[in-house]
Amino acid sequence: MGYVQAKDGVALYSESTGEGTPVVFVHEFAGDHRSWEGQVRALSRYYTCISYSARGYTPSDVPEDVASYSQEKARDDILAVLDGHGIEAAHIVGLSMGGFATLHFGLAYPERALSLVVAGCGYGADPEKRGEFKAQSGALADRIESEGMDKVAPGYALEPARVQLQNKDPRGWAEFAAQLGEHSSKGSANTLRGVQANRPSLWELEEQMRALTVPTLIVNGDEDESCLEPGLFMKRCIPSAGHAMFPKTGHTLNLEEPELFNRTILDFFHEVEAGRWALRDPRSLKGGTLGR
Repeated sequence: MGYVQAKDGVALYSESTGEGTPVVFVHEFAGDHRSWEGQVRALSRYYTCISYSARGYTPSDVPEDVASYSQEKARDDILAVLDGHGIEAAHIVGLSMGGFATLHFGLAYPERALSLVVAGCGYGADPEKRGEFKAQSGALADRIESEGMDKVAPGYALEPARVQLQNKDPRGWAEFAAQLGEHSSKGSANTLRGVQANRPSLWELEEQMRALTVPTLIVNGDEDESCLEPGLFMKRCIPSAGHAMFPKTGHTLNLEEPELFNRTILDFFHEVEAGRWALRDPRSLKGGTLGR
């Protein structure tokens, strides 16, 4: 347990557990470093597992100025965590907002990533819905500031792609909702305005993604409607990407299906470390179904 310092001086709280090849976990908007407990407990038997709270999420610093929040800063905060722990390269695992940061990290610093797991990534990524998503993010930020995160959390935790967690694991969902209600209202609002609302569409990253060769695993739940097309788009663009789909599963993949999630990323890590995760065979991109 301890703090690392971002490039702009923001202190980021992180925890390191276990020994071995490092894995860094990057949480979603509705999570924090505690969201990865099920992964840390399982994977720290084999790996050094590092989880951290993003800026705006206590016990990390909560900057008052929205200018301290952006997709670029979220990307570079992963780098700060690596540097702060003296790690040259690691497997990077991100969910939702953390998935965006993970992807951007891989695009900017491919030499620092052993692999990328981009899970539940895609909210607001459709270029045709960017305006709507930005407006919704601003409205939610206003509501969080006026009512408080503790009041907003119960409803937010029952979004269409989160009810699956409640149905499968009521106690786990209650813990998730309670932790969400503990988040800083200022930090959550600033994250919505500075990171979520202003990040580029995935479709704007197509050229960069087509040049990405870091081993990448895209993971989606099949009931996470807003992330299905973005997940397929990333799979089609990134030549080093595989795509795992969890059946009857929503957005909070690692909480909803922890054993499946852990097994999926462990199998991925093992293939990468064995040198068996190759780029896509270009022959598979040809049209036709009869071998032509």
